[in-house]
This record gives sequence, structure tokens and C-alpha cells, in this order.
Amino acid sequence: MAEDGSLTLADVHREARTRLIAAGIDTPDLDARLLVEWVTGCDRLEMVRNPNRPVENAVVGQLEAVLNRRINGESVHRIIGKRAFYGVELALSADTLEPRPDTEALVELVVPFLRQRIEKHGVADLIDLGTGTGAIALALLDQFKQLRAVGVDISQGALETARHNAHMAGVSERFAALHSDWFSGVTGCYDLIISNPPYIPSIDIASLQREVVLHDPLRALDGGQDGLTAYRIIAGRSRQHLRQGGAVALEIGYGQRGDVTAIFSGENFALTGVQKDIGGHERAILFSPM
Repeated sequence: MAEDGSLTLADVHREARTRLIAAGIDTPDLDARLLVEWVTGCDRLEMVRNPNRPVENAVVGQLEAVLNRRINGESVHRIIGKRAFYGVELALSADTLEPRPDTEALVELVVPFLRQRIEKHGVADLIDLGTGTGAIALALLDQFKQLRAVGVDISQGALETARHNAHMAGVSERFAALHSDWFSGVTGCYDLIISNPPYIPSIDIASLQREVVLHDPLRALDGGQDGLTAYRIIAGRSRQHLRQGGAVALEIGYGQRGDVTAIFSGENFALTGVQKDIGGHERAILFSPM
């Protein structure tokens, strides 16, 4: 406690951590630090260098409110309103999924493919189906200055968020947002079709983490009865929108590689690449037309 009797940074951080532990939050240390930094306006260095800095009562009240939101199932990044993905900071909205580290495997999978296309043709174009925050497309635009991207989504709110994120990332001149139900409004051909589609079987939605069930948009999660509805749509429509030598890259759920590969094989695509996520699970797959 400070000399004037007010709480310090160390005090509020300790209290936040204690409350999150008591509530059974999985990552209380990280969550407490991020929320304290956000509410107080301090960065990590300030927290270490000046732990006895007094915290105003009004700020303590604000922290109490956000801790309650976290304890009630809202994720830290939903509360803060942004999250970093593959080095790009993204604003979140109620219309978008919260990008997660596992999806970075999809970006890593296609980097070598896009590099080769750009080296050969000088430029490349991709279309990101179900773009949400724009995370996948914007991460790749950030990697390649000779890349252009179209982000497709059925949600106008998601497209507004993606446009905002493209502007903040400094790539808006190479990013176009398209309102479309999968391929319904898509024209032209692309070097890469990429997507993190909904792949959770409908029956499994209710058993997901509270943070997901309560705050992520349902239509971005629900993959139909067997979780494979979107893959059938993409497999059936991709060929007519691919340039010669193009490819389709997809995120998949746990254990779905065989089923998704069979769907694409039925449309005369061959599996040409697989990428594991940080947990060691097969998370992203690449297909090329046969």
C-alpha cells in the first residue's frame, strides 16, 4: 500500500491474480497482468520498475469491473478489444472470432507457396473465405508486399472490422472486403484460396469453453452435423476460381484430415501440404488440383 493509503500497482495485481485463481481461471497470472496493464495504462516494464506506484480509486473500480467480466466468461482479449496475430494487431468485434495461435499454422503453411508464386509471377492474389477480423489475409499481406487479398464474409460487421484492421496494419490499399456467402458473390481467379471455416459439429458447440460459446459468433463455429459442411462447399466451388498452379489452404479441427482430404479428393484435388499447430496437432492442409 502507498504512503497515502491508496493501493499500488503491486497490490492491485496481486488482488487481481488472487481473484482469478479463486474463480478457477486457467491462466490467472497472464490474465491479471494484461488486465492491470490495460486498465492502469502501464506497460510491463513500468509494472516491474515501479510496483509501488499508487493507483487511483476510480481505476481500482474499473479493474473490479473488468475482473468481473473475465470471471463471467469473457476472454481477456475480448475485454481489451484487440489481439495480436502473427505480428499484426487486430481489433475484435462481436461479429468476429477471436484469432487464436493455432491458426498461425495456416499462415505458416502457405508462406513458402506464396513466396514461390511471387518469385515466378511478381505478384500474387488470394481470397480469404470467412475472413472475420481479416487475421489470415492481413498477416500474409504483412509478409508479402507483392500480395493482394480479398476478404470474404457473410457478416457486414465482420467486414467493417476487417477493413479497420487493414487500415491500421497499413495494407488497406491491397485489401478488399467482399460481402458474400462463400463463393456466391465471388468473381475472378486467385493464386490461393484460404479459409478457417466453421468446423465444429453442431452437437459439440455447447461443450466448448465459456469464452467461445458466450462470445464468439455461432455461425463462425458451427460446421453442421458432422463439422464438414463448409469443406464440401469450398471443395465443390474452388476449381473455377483458381489460377493455373493455384492451391487451396484450410484450417481443420482435430482428427479431420482424413475426412477433409476425402472430400477434396472427390473433387480431384491432391493433398500437397500439412502443418501442425503449437500443440502438435495437424491444423492446416494444402490442396492442389490434379
